[in-house]
Amino acid sequence: MRITNLGRRPYAGVEAAMRAFTAARDAESEDELWLVEHEGVFTQGLAGRDAHVLAAGDIPVLRTDRGGQVTYHGPGQVVAYPLLDLRRRGYYVKEYVFRIEEAVLATLGHFGVTGHRVRGAPGIYVRLDDPFGHAVLQPSSEAPFAGLGKVAALGIKVSQHCCYHGVALNVAMDLEPYTRIHPCGYAGLATVDLRTLGVELSWDEAAARLAQALHSRLG
Repeated sequence: MRITNLGRRPYAGVEAAMRAFTAARDAESEDELWLVEHEGVFTQGLAGRDAHVLAAGDIPVLRTDRGGQVTYHGPGQVVAYPLLDLRRRGYYVKEYVFRIEEAVLATLGHFGVTGHRVRGAPGIYVRLDDPFGHAVLQPSSEAPFAGLGKVAALGIKVSQHCCYHGVALNVAMDLEPYTRIHPCGYAGLATVDLRTLGVELSWDEAAARLAQALHSRLG
């Protein structure tokens, strides 16, 4: 898998490049992993509801062809786009999502943070009162996000067995834009970054660690 660090780029151009790359690839095309830090933007998934955007203000809202609802991308967030031929790698979408989440969990664990899954809500969450603890998460069916903050969001697209879009890990952001939306379609869902949790590291450090974890688990 070829790994490319794109640096800071506007979202629209990178999304267009992903779609073009995927449309042009054939059975011999090498898989790639793109790492990028986007300028501030809200993105809506295919089924994204306008009601989940409360007050975008000066931040643009772009429609995309990924799954999921609205999320925010901005400086201080590592976004990873695996561009893979899933059929060639021998696994289906559900396992692919699981492997991405495993990579995020491993990345967080490297920095001492314990991440958690929530059934039916892709992405990775942390306990706000004990992000470094190892107790098993036992969410309530009535309030599945109680006491949790989302630290990584996930949204993908698969076309002709090839995937694009990916996962975003919050490192050291301005989190205010998340108050302007229902993150991932969930009203009141808290969103955090590693800096909020007390972990100080650079974008480059986080990107390198996430890339290593994704390469290991998607290979």
